[in-house]
Amino acid sequence: MIVLGFESSCDETGVAVVDADRGLLAHALYSQIEMHQEYGGVVPELASRDHVRRILPLTRQALTDAGLTLDDVGAVAYTAGPGLAGALLVGASVAQAIAWSRDLPSIAIHHLEGHLLSPLLATPRPDFPFVALLVSGGHTQLMRVDGVGDYTLLGETLDDAAGEAFDKSAKLMGLGYPGGPALSRLAEQGDASRFDLPRPKLHSPDLDFSFSGLKTAVLIKMKSLPEGDEQAKADLAAATQNAIVEVLVAKSVKALQQTGLKRLVIAGGVGANRLLRERLAERLTRLRGQAYFPPLELCTDNGAMIAFAAAMRLKAGMVDVDSRNTAFTVKPRWNLEDAGKRPEVA
Repeated sequence: MIVLGFESSCDETGVAVVDADRGLLAHALYSQIEMHQEYGGVVPELASRDHVRRILPLTRQALTDAGLTLDDVGAVAYTAGPGLAGALLVGASVAQAIAWSRDLPSIAIHHLEGHLLSPLLATPRPDFPFVALLVSGGHTQLMRVDGVGDYTLLGETLDDAAGEAFDKSAKLMGLGYPGGPALSRLAEQGDASRFDLPRPKLHSPDLDFSFSGLKTAVLIKMKSLPEGDEQAKADLAAATQNAIVEVLVAKSVKALQQTGLKRLVIAGGVGANRLLRERLAERLTRLRGQAYFPPLELCTDNGAMIAFAAAMRLKAGMVDVDSRNTAFTVKPRWNLEDAGKRPEVA
């Protein structure tokens, strides 16, 4: 079955076409980064309006690249949450309109489930069960994954997510938006050993994270730097990145040890970080385990992960293909463990 998928949870508009048997056929993506740069962060109303402008041209592009038309589509999927309410409604509305007009089943997908399953689009792909590190601007979680829709939370951040720690630290250093990639680029020129920064909850027995204290420490260090000392800023960026990565690696390894599993899946925007990939691959090799990453182009939000998650649910028999539920809602807040439940319409 051919699945047409839509992602519009924040500041990327993504549309993709996936064959449930053959995998990804085509995807089209537009990022709003340039539009939001002058504001230093995502402006929800602007994001929603831009999704409206982009989503139909991207749909035509994805179908054309796949060599298909809407007549070939057998199901439509969309991100129902979590995310920005207005942005989510754009993708959900378009998906439901297409599904209704073509008499197709519509599939509501959890944004993080899309990220979690996206490494299965790469080769080699992990077998179930595995531990997943979901690490992005808004979420940092460790999950045990026993199958599609079978997710158990092992640990999560108590305050800032790892992506927020990257972005907020970058903002304190006067770097551009988005801050995470800018900080990582600057860190390549720095000496991480110059500054001693905290590693919150590094040695705690649980699998939870905390990054707000690190952000405060970066603020204090930044205020002490001589004005115009660019090398010191690069060193601080390197130390910041090193601290975040060290915590993520340590907690991921601890999750594997506690579950007895050997496979670790890394997903989400921070999964594109080069140092994190290198450190995790190195540690997993030493533990005789395996780390799995999505393709770099699929680390950020994209329609491919949404269409693919829907295709996997179809193959697992978790979707009633005869159902035509035209009523829908979105959930700006939505626990991943409830991803198998269609959002209830109020």
